[in-house]
Amino acid sequence: MRVATWNVNGMRARLDFLRGWLQARRPDVLGLQELKSTAEQFPRAEIEAEGYRALVHGQKSWNGVAILCRQEAEVTQLGLPGHEDLGARLLTARVGGPGGLSFTTVYVPNGKTVEHDDYPRKLAWLDALAEHFASRHEPGEPLVLCGDFNVTPAPIDSWNEEKLQGRIHHSSLERERIQRLLDWGFRDVFRSRHPDLQAFSWWDYRGGAFHRRQGLRIDLLLATEPVLGRVRAVEIDRDWRKKHEGLTPSDHTPVWADLD
Repeated sequence: MRVATWNVNGMRARLDFLRGWLQARRPDVLGLQELKSTAEQFPRAEIEAEGYRALVHGQKSWNGVAILCRQEAEVTQLGLPGHEDLGARLLTARVGGPGGLSFTTVYVPNGKTVEHDDYPRKLAWLDALAEHFASRHEPGEPLVLCGDFNVTPAPIDSWNEEKLQGRIHHSSLERERIQRLLDWGFRDVFRSRHPDLQAFSWWDYRGGAFHRRQGLRIDLLLATEPVLGRVRAVEIDRDWRKKHEGLTPSDHTPVWADLD
């Protein structure tokens, strides 16, 4: 079973690119972020043609998350309770029936800068996310929490920690919120397999950041122990940050893991 996450930075702009990746990698479950489209605008027919059903929590022009599945799936949570004013940013589905797993995709608020009013709202959103799982789940359940967290969990996850330390995506308060999820029972799947590897999942479009290796690892696959024990491989799919057949990629690249 292959699970994956990807901030596509606009479904309409990235549809053909996404279809190419689905054909190449064939994930069983994929969490998408930053759709920038409503559920009604979502290209269901094209996605179904690739063998997937789509569960969508969309929003016009901004935000939006979706889960693409090749098997049975049922929505169990639409939006983060109490934080609907920040947009369509969370979607959970039970995948594979009673013996399957709970799969959540999130698009964490960016925060803009640590001085901006959006920064404390980002922290509050992350607090609410941790509280949501603590109140509704147990660490012994098979859970996957994935998405664009807009936080580098540790210095190794930034191309220049010395320069960026304390700034947005790098602040101690943001990292404390990620650690809270880990303390509760989630594990960072990529870091569990690659403890010392510096690899990135996002690169700014500007300044040749991708080719200069100036990126951040902010797209995470988190899993509880029952899922982590099934992991056989995990990869940041860096090749799909490049153009494919003339199509422009997202500024994020997919992250996937193979489970027994």
